[in-house]
Amino acid sequence: MGDTRLLQGRYRLEELIGRGGMGEVWRATDESLGRRVAVKCLKPLGPQQDPNFVTVLRERFRREARVAAALQHRGVTVVHDFGESDGLLHLVMELLEGRNLSQLLEDNRQHPLPVDEVVDIAEQVADALAYTHRQGIVHRDLKPANIMRLADGTVKICDFGIARLGADIGFTARLTGTGIAMGTPHYMSPEQISGGHVDHRSDLYSLGCVLYEIATGVTPFDPGDAWAVLVSHRDTPPEPLRNHRAELPEFFERAVLDLLAKSPDGRPADAADLRRRIAAGRPAPAAVLHAPFPLAPSYPRAHRLPSWTRGMTTGHKAVGTAVLRATPPPDPAVGLTGEWTTPTGPHGTALPVPAPPRPRRPTPAPQALAHLAGRHSAGLSLGRIGRWEEAGEVHRAVAAAREHALGPDHPDTLTSRYEVGLTLVRTGRDADALREFGRVAEGRARVLGPDHPDTLTARQETAYVLGRLGRHFEAHQVYTSVLDARTRTIGPDHPETLRCRHNLAFTLGRLGRLEESYRMAYDLAAARARLLGPEHPDTLVTLYEVACTLGRLGRWTEALRAYREVAAARAHALGPGHPDTLTARYEVGISLGTLGRSHEALELYRDLVDARARADGPDHPETLRARHGLGVNLGRLGRWAEALAEARGVCTIRERVLGPDHPDTLVSCREVAVGLGWLGRWAEALPVYQRVAQTRERVLGATHPDALTSRNDEAHCLQQLGRQTEAVELFRRVAELRRRRSGP
Repeated sequence: MGDTRLLQGRYRLEELIGRGGMGEVWRATDESLGRRVAVKCLKPLGPQQDPNFVTVLRERFRREARVAAALQHRGVTVVHDFGESDGLLHLVMELLEGRNLSQLLEDNRQHPLPVDEVVDIAEQVADALAYTHRQGIVHRDLKPANIMRLADGTVKICDFGIARLGADIGFTARLTGTGIAMGTPHYMSPEQISGGHVDHRSDLYSLGCVLYEIATGVTPFDPGDAWAVLVSHRDTPPEPLRNHRAELPEFFERAVLDLLAKSPDGRPADAADLRRRIAAGRPAPAAVLHAPFPLAPSYPRAHRLPSWTRGMTTGHKAVGTAVLRATPPPDPAVGLTGEWTTPTGPHGTALPVPAPPRPRRPTPAPQALAHLAGRHSAGLSLGRIGRWEEAGEVHRAVAAAREHALGPDHPDTLTSRYEVGLTLVRTGRDADALREFGRVAEGRARVLGPDHPDTLTARQETAYVLGRLGRHFEAHQVYTSVLDARTRTIGPDHPETLRCRHNLAFTLGRLGRLEESYRMAYDLAAARARLLGPEHPDTLVTLYEVACTLGRLGRWTEALRAYREVAAARAHALGPGHPDTLTARYEVGISLGTLGRSHEALELYRDLVDARARADGPDHPETLRARHGLGVNLGRLGRWAEALAEARGVCTIRERVLGPDHPDTLVSCREVAVGLGWLGRWAEALPVYQRVAQTRERVLGATHPDALTSRNDEAHCLQQLGRQTEAVELFRRVAELRRRRSGP
């Protein structure tokens, strides 16, 4: 293959940087967007190869492309594009600058890595695996060579070459039937070795082997030959890690040994559970070190971090920001992070670059910029463990420092601003988040161009926040614009384009344009099923939106069919007790009850209450929602004494757990009043109706539809009690408020 080969008229292959059993990896330039990328090509196979082998290998490569392109997580290698050019299948990925764990061990002369690095790697890989497993994807070949640690400390899982969708057992069986190796002996789970059922817990076992090796310098089992290694995985207990290295923390040793349980049931339930254990065991990040040198002589004290940040190490967890160079690099297309880039249009044409400020900003010291990258990492770490308020403080401080050192439009300043926006959304400050994302989008448009992926990502977040604020018309305009740009620059079938289409369909529904929303969601579900598979989580999310829109259109029979399809697919791919499966089953119950099939709904809700209580506990909001559905359908069947008891039980718990003014609490209170009314106990129902109406007026306003409905309930109750004058007066008041709400 020539050094200057051009794929798809776009990707210029420049340097071979890797070769494996499946293909070659080239350093390349995306000439349309002016950025460096890595291109993985299926190694050309000569005519002497078995045609069946070639067919399976090509099928596997296409599989890798579709699976990998659907993954969007900081801890997973980003896939930009895939296709076939002159018979050569290829995958276009982000270009990673770093070393894989196998190389790091070699660099360290096979000595184990530092303890803090090992624990950090474990937490980051667990976080990435938790995400991929939620998508129904099992890697099946996790090993040190497939885990990359970048220069800034970010850890990424690479090469989903033999990954599979968890539900797609038949396809995997066909692949393994060819005799192609599916895993690496030192890191294979016992169930992989025996040919048994493989799920996400197999990846956890492989991760245990990887962590054992980087923590101790040796693999858990290494008796000399491949067959003996496989037998040891099946039969031999691993030696405790602290026998090799006494300074390893006990919590870490326990976690790794649990990962190495011979039976999948003996391992942690999932990678998220492992990440929580690691986060709980390691010292929580408490502060960011103050710089041991001044960032600039006039750096204001107001930009310093709060007192709780003293003592925090810089760490190695920066995601999205490499260690910055002191001067702009000579090559204008080296990437976005840590260095300036030449902005390009959709076809690679250079856009005008704003003139440098006058006077020219002094070049910051490399140590200062590296220190900021560490503080950025600390903010991300705080976010990972849910400490969003503190994460926001760190990101705001880093954004201010980067703006001072690099300028307001430097990519890293904008990256920090973007993270500030995410923390604001997480803490419910949507109006502030909107301003922050707008600022980031404008800055990226100036520096990178209006159609650059990072610019579009910021604009899409802007649209999302507009929707949260109820400004659906504006959100619709932004989504439409972003969708047009995504389609032009990366194509109609790219995962990001499809995600934008989904958001637009959702927004159309919120605007009341239900037929358009339904048609867009229906077409998108078909496209995602074709590209990602019918049971991919993204496909099912869109199908769920189709069902929701059908219900709003009153087409409940079709909605029921769609909800059932989603519930069955999620049960198959994720398990019957997965929260997403249970959510779909809840909507099945809503559809059954609306269609008058309350006997079926009742049985479904009984099972759902038990499943939610087992998974989340009896007081969890989702358990209470299922109990509410149970009570409603008891009432529909005329079993009002039972319905009243259920409503009172749910109302009591909701008041304690959610608060007396929470919307769900008020819904349950109203259900209590309804039950009392059906039992003829109107005098008891009246104060309950009045409480709901007064609270809704206070919280939502007198003209809110829910407040007006509650006053109507109160008037009806007064009528039943023979208090006609009060009832008529209240009905008139409600009518006047409705007129005032609708306007002249």
